[in-house]
Order: sequence, then C-alpha cells, then structure tokens
Amino acid sequence: MDFSKRKAGTKSVWAGELERFPYGSHTVPITNTVTFAYDDIDEWYEVAKGNQKGDIYSRNTNPTVQVLEEKVRILEKAEAVTSFSTGMAAISNTLFALLKPGDRVVSVKDTYGGTSRIFLEYLPKINVEVTLCETTDFEQIEEEISKGCNLVYLETPTNPTLKIIDLERIAKAAKKAGAITVTDNTFASPINQNPLELGVDLVVHSGTKYLNGHSDTLCGFLCGSKELVKEVFKYREINGASLHPETAYMVIRGIKTLELRVERQNENAMAVARFLKSHPKVNDVFYPGLDSHPGHDIASKQMRGFGGVLSFSLKGDYESVKTLLHNLSLVHLAASLGSVSTLAGPPRTTSHVELTEEQRKQLGIPETLIRYSVGIENKEDLIEDLEQALKLI
Repeated sequence: MDFSKRKAGTKSVWAGELERFPYGSHTVPITNTVTFAYDDIDEWYEVAKGNQKGDIYSRNTNPTVQVLEEKVRILEKAEAVTSFSTGMAAISNTLFALLKPGDRVVSVKDTYGGTSRIFLEYLPKINVEVTLCETTDFEQIEEEISKGCNLVYLETPTNPTLKIIDLERIAKAAKKAGAITVTDNTFASPINQNPLELGVDLVVHSGTKYLNGHSDTLCGFLCGSKELVKEVFKYREINGASLHPETAYMVIRGIKTLELRVERQNENAMAVARFLKSHPKVNDVFYPGLDSHPGHDIASKQMRGFGGVLSFSLKGDYESVKTLLHNLSLVHLAASLGSVSTLAGPPRTTSHVELTEEQRKQLGIPETLIRYSVGIENKEDLIEDLEQALKLI
C-alpha cells in the first residue's frame, strides 16, 4: 500500500500491519522471545549478516517491535526508524553515536532538562564543545552554526514555555555548514508536525508521551535517513537500550488512536489557553495557538495543530501555585505529558527539576509557572475545574 496517499489516522491503524500475522491473528502477536532458532545454519548466517530478512536476538530486532517502528516511520515520513527503551535513551544514544571528541554542537537554552544535562555535563566530559543559544534568536543560532559545528540540536515547541523555532530556516543553515540537524518532536507529535519535511535530518521522540498516550509505558524513537539511523542503531545494539516487545505491543495499541487523541487535545488546549489568557489571576499564558504568542506565525507555517501542552504563570508567589494545583480535581500532579488524562505541575518538579531556581530564571521559567498537559476530557469540565481552583487563590 502507498501510505503517502493515506491520512494520519489510517496510517496509525494500518502501517506495519498489512501482512497476515501467524495463526491468522487480528492483532499484532507479542513475540516474547530472547533468541530466534534456525533449522539451517547457512540461513542463520545470512540473516545474521543482514543478507536475508529475519531476526537473531531481541536486543537487536524483534517482530513486534518492528511493527511499531514501521508505524512511526510512516507517520514521520522517514526512510528509517529505530526504537529505544525510553525517550532519553533515544536522545542520548543519538548524540553519543554521532559525536566524537573534538566535535561541536550548537543547540538552544530551552531544551528538556535531561537533554540540557547531557549538553552541560556529559558531552564536555568527552571533549565535545556545546554552545547554547537564545532559543528564538535565529540570527545568533545561524551565526554560531556558521562558525563550524557537527550537529545542531533543536526542540520545538520547547518544554515548558512553548517557544517556537523556525525549523526550515535553521535546517538550511546547518546544511550549509555540513552539520546534522536533530529535532525533538515530542511536544508536537507527527500529527501536528513533520520536521523531516522541513529539512531536518533526524527526529527524536519520547514515545512515552503522545505516541503511547496512556502513561503506562516508556519508549523512544529516532527517525530519518537510512544511513544516519543505521549508525545510531549499531550503537544502540551494543548500548542495549532496546524496546521490549510487550511494551511495543502497548504502544502499537495506543498509537492507533493517536490522531483522534491529538486532535481532541489540540482543541482542548486552545480553549483552556484562551480561558486562562483572560483570567485576572493569570500573569501570562504560553501557547503557540494564541495570536499573542511570539512564535504564532512560525507555528502556523510549520504545524498543522498547536499541541496539547500549554503553560501559564500566576500572579503572586509559589504559594499560589500550590493552592491552585492542590485544588484541581481533573488533573494528576505528575511529571509527564501527552496522556489521555490531564497532567500538571511546576517545572521545578517536572521538566527542569535538575536545574536550580537561578538556572530556571535564566531560561525564562518563573517559579510561578505551571505546565498543563490537557487530556481528552471535555474542555468545558477542564475550564470549570480551573475556574473554581483559581477562585481560591
């Protein structure tokens, strides 16, 4: 089937599942095995050498995992994909597989806290230079790229202040410098954004979030060209951060409703953002779907929807944050996003718990900021819940 002619909802259901499964199974079988046996040693050799299709050892490849990888590959319109045990495994394996001592990385200050830690602490240990630019200062990013670099790492929308990066513009600058561009597309999901179509070389996902959608499994993905993905796959084989087939099955099941969930979450987040923007006890709202957002025009150009995550800062101090969060009924106070149920919390306990208050301040993250990931509940109920809690501040 030519999936290029199919819409995202159809891809989510059918990609990777066109062939008949063993025993006529309607759903993807969980191939829960460590190793794969062969009757013919010559066939075994050909598979092991990659000359013939097949599996040898589940740390390397697994039939259940491959079905999931094919779904993600088609949704991200990539040549190739490989999976990981977590989103941070996808990010760290990509960076350590593609970088060597003496290389230089150009990135932005607003990456996820775990990613920032790799840039600030671990890459310098192996003599990789890292330059972090102001996230929306595109001229500064281009200038740093032009000085020479090997890899440009981006994230848009950013976590947790939803800043927007012009992917096409920065990818052009990276290509001119001969650098690989990697983009974290977790917040947008492939329903809302496809960075590879904008010139980016590699896309990483914490599949734990929107792709899975139910906050019950951990996984990560890397999508892009066959050549680059193969390099990272070889590192992941030895690193061992493989995705388990039972986890893969759960994500396959979750991803079938990806388009339905994300479209509902886009709608909910826009309604909540508009409500909060007009509330007298809210200082600011960060959501690219709002006309007032500094990155709205760029987001409108490169995104099909604005996502299910927003953040907002309250007037007052951290006690106001505690009052609001402790009095919300339709929310889990938890450090994740992209779930069918609404999740919320301050960056000091979620995305940027690794950083100090001063470091968060430097990134433009006030202590009164709340990250709010909407679920698929009815938007009217979410707004009513926020309204009653805001009255108590």
